[in-house]
Amino acid sequence: MIPSVNSSGSRTIGLLAYLYGPGKAEEHTDPHLVASFDGMSPDPGRDPNTTLTDLQQLLDQPVMALASHARPAKHVWHTSVRADPRDRVLSDEEWAGIARRIVAATGIDPGGGQPGCRWAAIRHADDHIHIVATLVTEDGHRPDDYRSGTRAQAEARLIEKELGLHQVAPGDGTAAQRPTSAERHKARRQGRERTAREELRETVRQAVAGATSEDEFFDRLADAGLLIRKRAAPFGDLLGYKVALPDDRNKDGQPVFYPGARLAPDLSLPRIRERWTGDAPHPDGGQRTRPHQEDRTAPGAPATARWHAASAAWQAVLVVDSGPDAVAAAHIAAAGEVLDALAKTSAAHTRRELQAAATAFERASRSHIRAVRGHDPALRRAAGDLVHGGPALGYGEDGATTAMAIDMLFFLITAAAHWHAKKGHAQQAAAARQTAEHLRSAYRAAAPAPLAALAHRGRRLPPPQERRHAAQLREALPELVEQILSEPGWCALAATLADAQRAGHDPTALLARAAHRRELGTADSVSDVLVWRLRRTAHLPLGTPQPATNATRNSPPTPRPSPPRAARTAPADSGTTKSY
Repeated sequence: MIPSVNSSGSRTIGLLAYLYGPGKAEEHTDPHLVASFDGMSPDPGRDPNTTLTDLQQLLDQPVMALASHARPAKHVWHTSVRADPRDRVLSDEEWAGIARRIVAATGIDPGGGQPGCRWAAIRHADDHIHIVATLVTEDGHRPDDYRSGTRAQAEARLIEKELGLHQVAPGDGTAAQRPTSAERHKARRQGRERTAREELRETVRQAVAGATSEDEFFDRLADAGLLIRKRAAPFGDLLGYKVALPDDRNKDGQPVFYPGARLAPDLSLPRIRERWTGDAPHPDGGQRTRPHQEDRTAPGAPATARWHAASAAWQAVLVVDSGPDAVAAAHIAAAGEVLDALAKTSAAHTRRELQAAATAFERASRSHIRAVRGHDPALRRAAGDLVHGGPALGYGEDGATTAMAIDMLFFLITAAAHWHAKKGHAQQAAAARQTAEHLRSAYRAAAPAPLAALAHRGRRLPPPQERRHAAQLREALPELVEQILSEPGWCALAATLADAQRAGHDPTALLARAAHRRELGTADSVSDVLVWRLRRTAHLPLGTPQPATNATRNSPPTPRPSPPRAARTAPADSGTTKSY
């Protein structure tokens, strides 16, 4: 149940006209009164002999009784109280009780013999009511409605428990501002799926992901087609910015601008600048360039960027699991940048779920534990590499590295969910869990093709070689060997063990290391999980290598190209459950 307090307005009659009217898109049905301050206020919705003016004059009476100079300029208090879509339809009597509790909790009409304001609760839909009050008590004073929104939320949590309704996770004041009803109605009229505020928030998030300077940030906003206004001090220093969609106009035909801080608390210019604290120069000297499409594995290419992202995510898991709170919060925030960058550059078959994951994780990227930026350079660099690497094609090396990156990000987001849960951040933990589900779906779209290619190679291994790899598996993971050998992914794992041995690694030791401190029993496919762990740990290329010839089969391993920098410093596994 969500109370949304909006105070205050200046025209009671205008608000009543809207609440009793048809709505912006004929969405109001059967508007009527369910409760009021005296229990017998006139109802223009059900009484044909009563007008809106009658109700307005009754509510405004304490205001008009004051001398004109003493009347508050804005005297109208308004809140909507909306049930969760999963809740049952409440009766008028239940909504009336809810209204009385909300006005008492907020100080609008405290009861207990204390003077209160006049108010009325109107219902024009199954799932919510609106409460209108005038902010002068019966004895001519201002009510004690300080922090009425917070007090309404606390009372709503109690109401949910008592009525058996869906319990909303309590907030901590770090959530982005919700679109207003006017913004939602405007989006519907314009045929938009989302409001301008939501579109701008996503675009700004993607523009700041991995950016290393104000110039790069504002260039990305301009490239995205946004209108930008910068606010500078008299001496020239930049203080802030506003953005607008070119086709989002007000009634006068002017663009509707939103300051960054009104999009999300961490999108103000000062908070964005914090991300650049401690940013190290990029290994290529800061000259990130878009690679030619035919060179998909060159430095700066999409596949290499995804390998960097996978390795950075794996390192970050350890920090979130055991690092100081402020540093863990910084890595969680930077994980949001990686998700934004990955969604922006994803191939078509994974784009929808990755965009949904990035949007969901936006809520999990902030909490009342302030992130100390500058401790998350690997993740921020990975986000920048993803953006500069450009869109992935979604197959071959791109597809394999995308699946690996999603796999590692799943671990990181799951660790973030656990961290938030331990800290009591209910909304953030729920958002992280929702993100993990979207990543699970994205993985299921990205992984089949590269795993199928590996499985094809695994099925072509000579039987003695396959039996040798099965024996290595039995030695390293005796408790899971039968499950793994029966899984469809065993062939892909056998091919990976063959690649590891060809590259000079000990497959048994690699398997033991991959399982060390990392639970495997709840995974949907243990073999799939081990494929990505082994290939990352051993720095094995994800493309399909040429089969060994008779001349080279018994030769020493050929030196391989150096793996990405982040891959060479990837940490040992740690204890977060994987459950694809």
